[in-house]
Amino acid sequence: MADKIPDLHATARAGTGKGAARQARRDGDVPGIVYGGGVDPLPISINFNKLLTRLRKGGFMSTLFNLKVEGHDDVRVICRGVQRDVVKDLPTHIDLMRLKRTTRVNLFIPVEFLNEGTSKGLKAGGVLTVVRNDVELNVLAGEIPDSIQVDLADVEIGDTISISNVTLPEGANPVISDRDFVIANIAAPRALVADDEDEGEEVAADEVPTAGDEEAAEE
Repeated sequence: MADKIPDLHATARAGTGKGAARQARRDGDVPGIVYGGGVDPLPISINFNKLLTRLRKGGFMSTLFNLKVEGHDDVRVICRGVQRDVVKDLPTHIDLMRLKRTTRVNLFIPVEFLNEGTSKGLKAGGVLTVVRNDVELNVLAGEIPDSIQVDLADVEIGDTISISNVTLPEGANPVISDRDFVIANIAAPRALVADDEDEGEEVAADEVPTAGDEEAAEE
């Protein structure tokens, strides 16, 4: 999995304290600290523009990164805090926590749909409606799955795929455990829905008596 975890590049900071942090910001970086893992904290700085781009993509706080700092071994980290300017809402400091392979973390894992080409419901004209493109799971840092796989082969039109219908990777548990949330469903094609509505209207019209029928009934 190490090669599939996104890299986060940083530079070790020589100094600590407010003065060193201000200098990092003047240099176009965001100061930060890496802690945990039974190792001494490491002051770092990350390029402001690159960090801002990652933050704006979303999911930064729940993404596992491979931290690369020159002169230090690569280490897996997860963000545990981003301080922001109260006026501009821009990052001013970042806290990263080192993770051991046995550490459990909450991460968003992408959903992968299998056998769309042979799915009964899709071949019959159904439409796959995706409710969740990813699901937040509690997983081991050393066994992070690439995806959650959903098999569509036997799914019919009208079927709903909930988290309880999915076989999760071993050791992974949904963070939301108090309800059986929906991941996707196979909806009927619009044309079929429209035809059903038209047929319903025609039947209803046949049941409305005409003026002649009313006169005959009175006689």
